[in-house]
Amino acid sequence: MTPSKKTTTKVLAYLRVSTDKQELNNQRLEILNYCQKHDLKVSDFIEIEISSRKDNKARLIDELLIRLNAGDTLIVSELSRLGRSVGQVVNIVDELIKKHVRLIAIKESINILPNGSKDLQTTVMVSMFSLFSEMEKVLISERTKAGLAAAKAQGRQLGRPKGPGKSKLDEHRDEIIALLNNGSTKIFIAHRYHTSKVNLHNWLNKHQIAITPVL
Repeated sequence: MTPSKKTTTKVLAYLRVSTDKQELNNQRLEILNYCQKHDLKVSDFIEIEISSRKDNKARLIDELLIRLNAGDTLIVSELSRLGRSVGQVVNIVDELIKKHVRLIAIKESINILPNGSKDLQTTVMVSMFSLFSEMEKVLISERTKAGLAAAKAQGRQLGRPKGPGKSKLDEHRDEIIALLNNGSTKIFIAHRYHTSKVNLHNWLNKHQIAITPVL
């Protein structure tokens, strides 16, 4: 009878900062100290310097969730590293629980086991996060409505302004016309002024700029 293969679990540490490299090193040190005290060995560090305003893909959260399997462990210095809002953090924690991944958040003393079981402190904290998430949605909605009402009361036009609007190409109009007339390609011009060929084409049509090649 062939013996069954033993499944190897891994411990991934996720570290994120906006710009401060020193803070990234501090997170690493905090995680390493925790793991030493609790007999854990980090399999890999996923480190990124990026704003929390970026989406999950840019912050490597999508990659993190793909790499984590049932029985694995994710460790972070604090929950705020995972997302920019309470709602975002709650969604990620919920996804980890569904995948039966152990989650350790050092600052909050959270330790959710792979089977989804939690101690009383963790249960209370996760419940509070869920409550705060709902409160956050309501407050954002109320602030948005209040802002729109105040703007309307002051007579400001709401929504996108009508008309074509200004383009960054406007200030280079004479240069672009000269380049086109001298035989430069639209691809060259688009690259020169950091835009796309489609955007350049639309801009030319909008301003009805005709090309008159030099003979």
